[in-house]
Formats: sequence, C-alpha cells, structure tokens
Amino acid sequence: MIIDFHTHVFPDKIASSTIQALALKSQNIPSTDGTVNGLLNHMESSGADLCVTLPVLTKPTQFESVSKFAVSINQTYSNNGDKRLISFAGMHPKCDDIDGKMAFLKSQGIKGVKIHPDYQETFIGDDAYIEIISCAKKYDMIVVTHSGIDDGYKDMPVRCPPERVKKVIEKVGHEKFVLAHYGAHKQWEETLEILAGTNVYFDTAFTLHEIERPLFEKILNKHGVDKILFATDCPWQNIKNNVSILKSYGLNKEIEDKIFYKNALKLLGISE
Repeated sequence: MIIDFHTHVFPDKIASSTIQALALKSQNIPSTDGTVNGLLNHMESSGADLCVTLPVLTKPTQFESVSKFAVSINQTYSNNGDKRLISFAGMHPKCDDIDGKMAFLKSQGIKGVKIHPDYQETFIGDDAYIEIISCAKKYDMIVVTHSGIDDGYKDMPVRCPPERVKKVIEKVGHEKFVLAHYGAHKQWEETLEILAGTNVYFDTAFTLHEIERPLFEKILNKHGVDKILFATDCPWQNIKNNVSILKSYGLNKEIEDKIFYKNALKLLGISE
C-alpha cells in the first residue's frame, strides 16, 4: 500500500493558472495539471492508494471557499474504492476566531489543516500559529506545516527554520504536528541536530530527489521510523519516482511499510 501524505489539488476553474504561476515562481515542472482528476490519474499510473491533499490559504478570506472544496473532496473520494483522497483544510494566521474555525472544521470531519509560514508571511512562532496548533491539539486534529527553505522564496528570510520550530514544539507539544520536507527543506543538517528525536512527524515531501542517502538515514535513525511519512508534494514531484528512490535504499519491509502507509494510517485514524 502507498499513501502520499502531501499533495496539492485546486478547483478546475483555477488549476491551470495556479499551477502555471507556482511553476514559474519555484522553477519546478509539475507532474499533474493540478486538478483532482489529474491527481487521480497520476495515482493510477504510480500505484498510489490514498493521497492527502493540503490546501494553503494565502489570504484569510479564502477560508470558506477552501473549506467547502475540502469537504466536497472528502464526500466524494475519501471512501472511493482503491483510489482515495482525503483533503485537509487550510488555516491562515490572520483568520479571526481561530478556535471557532477549527471547531467548525472538526464538525465537518476534517482531519487536519495545512499552514505555510512563507506563503502567509508569518514566522512559525507567531501567537496565531501557536493558537492554531493549540486548537488542533484541543480538537485532536493534525497540523502540517511547510518547514525550511521554499524554492519560491529563496531571497526571503526562512520563516519556519528548525530553531524556531523547536521552540514551538516545546511550547505546544502537539503529537499530531507534521513538519513537511523531512523536518526542514534544504536545512537537513540542522534538522538532524535540532529536530530529530522530537515528538513530531516528518514527511518526505520534495526531499528524496535532493537529500543524500546517508543524511536521510541518519535522520531516520535518530528520529525513529514510527514518525516518518511518505510524501511527495505532488504535483511538484512524481509519486512513482519517489517510491522508486525510497525502495532503492534497501530498507527492510517492516520499515518500508511504516513509512509508505502504516504511520499514515495510524495518524489519520484509519484501519488497514
């Protein structure tokens, strides 16, 4: 079984323009057209069984429309045979009534939220992010954050570096906190030193094609296999290619199974 814990889709009417803009900004070539059908087709060709889709709010006013889109995906695809999608919602640090919005998402069956400090122009230790993560802990929801360097913001301060994340972990202590990009994108030495071994999850989104295998394995060994989630950041990485890279490491089947799907099932509260 393959679960990709970090993918992105957009409503059909904005998918093309959004993907083109993001591709230009990040200088990355997408593997899908950014639509739900595009991801489902990619899953079919890659052998993926379930994908978690992670919307990002770039403005607080997007909360309602993005939440509706997430709910519609879950209603249609969360139990759709062999090819399934589970959509999280997005939260923005400038949203009003964060607690109320998180409670609403919980009532709609949303399992988690995505935040992105760079896109939202806010450092991870900001009081609003602390409230979002604290509310997620209160309502037993997952928080996934972009962490480390974003290719589209290379000339900007890194708003979610390991040293800031460590302070948030110490302050909130939420066990369902996921750091995308294997702790911190392109800051993996700092991840090994500062974050590996803390009680959070790392996903492998946009990592396996860049990180050197010895460093990947050092982080894996120090952090623990039970806290690693296979992920690609599709459409910005190809699922099949990332599966092949991880399999090439020659990890034993028990470790592979935990990374590819067992840890994700446990975190999502889904039985095999």
